[in-house]
Amino acid sequence: MVSLALRNLLHDRVRLVVTLVGIVFSVVLSAIQLGLFMGFRAATADVIARSEADLWVMSRGVTHLESAVPFPERRLHQVMQIPGVARAERYLVNFSQWDRPDGAEEGIMVIGLEPTATMGLPWNLTAGRVEDLRQRDAVIVDELYLKKLGVTGVGDTAEIRGQRVKIVGTTRGIRTFTTAPPVFTLLSNAKRFVPGTGDDLRYILVRATEGTDTTALAETIRTTVPNVDALATDAWRSAQEGYWMFGTGAGITVLIAAGLGLLVGVVVVAQTIYAATVDHIREYGTLKAMGATNGYIYRVITQQAMVSGAVGYAIGISIALSVSRASLEGTTAILIPWPLSVGLALLTIVMCLIASLVSINKATRIDPAMVFRN
Repeated sequence: MVSLALRNLLHDRVRLVVTLVGIVFSVVLSAIQLGLFMGFRAATADVIARSEADLWVMSRGVTHLESAVPFPERRLHQVMQIPGVARAERYLVNFSQWDRPDGAEEGIMVIGLEPTATMGLPWNLTAGRVEDLRQRDAVIVDELYLKKLGVTGVGDTAEIRGQRVKIVGTTRGIRTFTTAPPVFTLLSNAKRFVPGTGDDLRYILVRATEGTDTTALAETIRTTVPNVDALATDAWRSAQEGYWMFGTGAGITVLIAAGLGLLVGVVVVAQTIYAATVDHIREYGTLKAMGATNGYIYRVITQQAMVSGAVGYAIGISIALSVSRASLEGTTAILIPWPLSVGLALLTIVMCLIASLVSINKATRIDPAMVFRN
């Protein structure tokens, strides 16, 4: 039966190529759109997800990371007194302005941390050390944004809002959804770079003692410390992703494009498989006249669809993964993790099976007597 399905596919190779092109197009478009969605999602919340904190404490009503509202520093001491809090650190995230050596300006996201910080540190360091931030006016930037910032690497100097900074380290792959390059520095520097900060805090990162229920600890902080909210890191990351991906509509746009890719694939595959079935309608009639059941015809057509889907997926995902690898060299990453690849494989097979339903209906309604008529 498999050989019959393969012979049907290979009999008209032009039609086979058209079918495969439709499937490949659908897989590539869907994989890249969903990969963009994954990349955008990671960029929105990587600073939170990689913080290694158990809880984030912030002013009430804060909807996303970049919109922190100041609150008094005494809240830090109140948080530290709560049983279950092993460590609490000041943290600042806010936008500022980078003055390039050529006189141009670029928006940046300043991330300030304490000199002895253990949470919220830069990751994927390619040059320098986190400890180097203790040097005067020191900052760590990401390699992907060096050109945008008008610098070349460690040792270069620039200014943030007219104040000198020196690059002491670089990271690789720390992206932001807003395209404002992340700039790590000490909290004391960050307060100078973000006007109006004063002695107030933006965030407190909390590490809980071993065995502490972080959900219960967050509730205790909310009810004990006035006018602050406390969220577990996973909850805060989800809120951040939800705000940027769905609150702004950016994520929905990408998902709609991925859905359209799948729809186009279904239409193209359905049309080509249906046309292939009609071309072989007399052969199917002959099979039925020889005693073949509708179930046999059904299996031949579905096998054709599954073979087309498997080959088209293999080609399509290979192209998509190549594009994904190339994107990692830029500031917009297309991430295609293995669960997404597996999901697309299953989706492609299902798409092809759905597309084959139309032609199955046509083939199983054949009158076997048609082969004896002129």
